[in-house]
Amino acid sequence: MGEQGFSLNARREGGGTPILNNWGANSDYGTLRSVLLGPIENYKWLKTSSLSKKSLRRGVQFDPKVAQAQHAEMVDAYRSADVEVNFHKPDPHLPYQVYARDSSVMTPMGAIITHMAQPWRRGENFRAIETYHDLGIPIYDYVTAGTFEGGDFNVIEPGAVLIGWEGPEGRSSEEGAKQIGAWMEAEGWEVMLMDIDPYYVHIDLMVVMLAPKLAAVCIECTDPKVVDWLKSKNIEIIEVPFQETMALGCNVVALGEDRVLLPAASKTLKEKLKALGFTIYDPELDMITQGGGGVHCMCQSLIRDPG
Repeated sequence: MGEQGFSLNARREGGGTPILNNWGANSDYGTLRSVLLGPIENYKWLKTSSLSKKSLRRGVQFDPKVAQAQHAEMVDAYRSADVEVNFHKPDPHLPYQVYARDSSVMTPMGAIITHMAQPWRRGENFRAIETYHDLGIPIYDYVTAGTFEGGDFNVIEPGAVLIGWEGPEGRSSEEGAKQIGAWMEAEGWEVMLMDIDPYYVHIDLMVVMLAPKLAAVCIECTDPKVVDWLKSKNIEIIEVPFQETMALGCNVVALGEDRVLLPAASKTLKEKLKALGFTIYDPELDMITQGGGGVHCMCQSLIRDPG
């Protein structure tokens, strides 16, 4: 097992990078013990995606006080689920810093620092490096081939990851996706690369793990190759309607132990999970999600029990 402590580049060329003792996650559904969130203080809507552009185009009014209250409710939900909550330090020049998923990716071997596509978000990567330094978490490596954002790194189960990319008009490039994919393959992981329409922003808008062998999927907008790949792993799929998916209803967070954090707007998934006996945390988040990201976009797992 690897020693805990910050380092600028822990990755071993060719694989075999040590697993961390006290940090990391090898799944997106193991019991969540510690989470990294972004600050809400400087949040405002910008034309960053099809979702935020729609809100601005239709003249929806952003209310920062409502957004801050909803963010606080989400933080309370994590804490009531016994999750330690950590935050990036707020930077007044980074209005989308609240979406902590994008600036880094957590692995069992350390954090990958991504390369944001939009110029007004690139500073988030530097603040992420500071955060990992302050927490004593090693950096695994940095995306240097094209662009890549954390919402396109989707761990399906231990040792298997779904990596999305959208091309030059999107947020993650094929080059960036292939660079991370090659690193994970060298560590012995199975990698599924899939291009998606830039309209859907990131692949975690349409596919999210809920528990071992259980996924929420928008069948209407997910490539059949991905669906077939999930089914080949005997993963049961709960379908989320397209309209709720575009309201971030499929962008949810598994807390482990049959508990899920999702937005109040995710009505279909909530009812289906309740019927399966899941405990649901469902804060109202519409003042945040209309800006382009949901609860999964807003978090980065720092510690999860092994999946």
